Amino acid sequence: MLRKSWLLGSAVLLLGLILGGALALQAADQSGPEGAFPAPSLPLASPAASAKLKVFAQALALIEDQYAEPKTTKDLVYGAIQGAVGTLDPHSSFMTPEEFKELQIETKGKFSGIGIEITLKDQVLTVVSPIEGTPAYQMGLQAGDQIVKINGTATKNISLTEAVKMIRGAKGSKVTLTINREGFPQPKDFVITREIIPIHSVKARIMDGGLGYIRLSNFQDQTDTDLQNFLRKMKQRLTPFKGLILDLRNDPGGLLEQAVRVSDEFLKSGLIVYTEGRSKQQTMRFYARSGLADGKFASIPMVVLINEGSASASEIVAGALKDQKRALIVGTKSFGKGSVQTIIPLEDGSALRLTTALYYTPSGITINEKGIVPDVVVDEKPPAPDKSLQNLRDEAMDRHMRKEGLTDKAWNQPITTAELDRDPQLKKAVELLNHWPPKSLAQQKPVAAQ
Repeated sequence: MLRKSWLLGSAVLLLGLILGGALALQAADQSGPEGAFPAPSLPLASPAASAKLKVFAQALALIEDQYAEPKTTKDLVYGAIQGAVGTLDPHSSFMTPEEFKELQIETKGKFSGIGIEITLKDQVLTVVSPIEGTPAYQMGLQAGDQIVKINGTATKNISLTEAVKMIRGAKGSKVTLTINREGFPQPKDFVITREIIPIHSVKARIMDGGLGYIRLSNFQDQTDTDLQNFLRKMKQRLTPFKGLILDLRNDPGGLLEQAVRVSDEFLKSGLIVYTEGRSKQQTMRFYARSGLADGKFASIPMVVLINEGSASASEIVAGALKDQKRALIVGTKSFGKGSVQTIIPLEDGSALRLTTALYYTPSGITINEKGIVPDVVVDEKPPAPDKSLQNLRDEAMDRHMRKEGLTDKAWNQPITTAELDRDPQLKKAVELLNHWPPKSLAQQKPVAAQ
């Protein structure tokens, strides 16, 4: 599944993975079918470790034999691994085979299902939106539909994770959703055939005056391809193409490889990011590819939006474009997730996610626990005194279900003045692009290649 990669030497494959961090996947080689990763060779235990392992085996045997309730060896071993990893940093973790498979699905950029966004609204499983062109869309599912049963099983008290597992399935298989909708005299069954569903992490809009807006929600396998498609469309539609806003707000990160590729779209040359770890395999430098500027939009005036929800891969992009003086960074300080996790598959399909390196911006600054400081600080619009965080989330969800969110409309439908007024950070970005270049950017020199 995770097929995009750099080959380093002849035996080590590094890929970025998703879920709150710039991650790397390490495998022994590229053999096997797509999605099958042979476990890397494991280091031999030291004499001291071997002695401790004997103690561990003794404790395990005692628990299996004498604990008041029966426990399987699998449960005990998994629990022991989770306990060991729990003594490390917050970003290292152990994944069961099921969790590892889900991670692979999310980073690949597609899965087999029916194509709906779902949520729990007032504790009821509810359709947020069918994805256009998918089986759910073609069968007539609508935003606001309540899913009361999945294959005859009631969804009361179901978790989102359980619902997703039940709705997804092999391409060509069928799933029956029992839908309650306003106007239905009684719930109705929809029998839907599953297909391959693409996951799009890139959305876009345009603005009057030749400006483009692109929003990245995370960095997965297809992010750079989708970004290129929107950039080409904008170049054709906007004549002239006067400026671009790249929105990385609340982007938790994802594929390290994709962070590099996205940055490379806007840079003619120079260092993008480098990592340093305990082993030579984890110490790497990534540079923009020279000679491709004509096709890469490397000279369009550019503003990048970040906030405290921008982490990891999104901080790599913001840090590279800031240090190379390629874009002006606007918003609030980012999260500060500057460590690289390596996903190491284990023999039974489970995996370890281990922090193996820190990454640094071109100027040599570590992002970890510091974040990216914007060039222009603009706070987000404060909530009304009578609005709680949950109120704001519910309102945002309702707008999304009504297709009224900023990126819910067609990409070629211009952003309105009213939409800008609701978003002071975006409004400031537009103002800056309309008076380009800002002195703070023009007077600084890019970081030299190292």
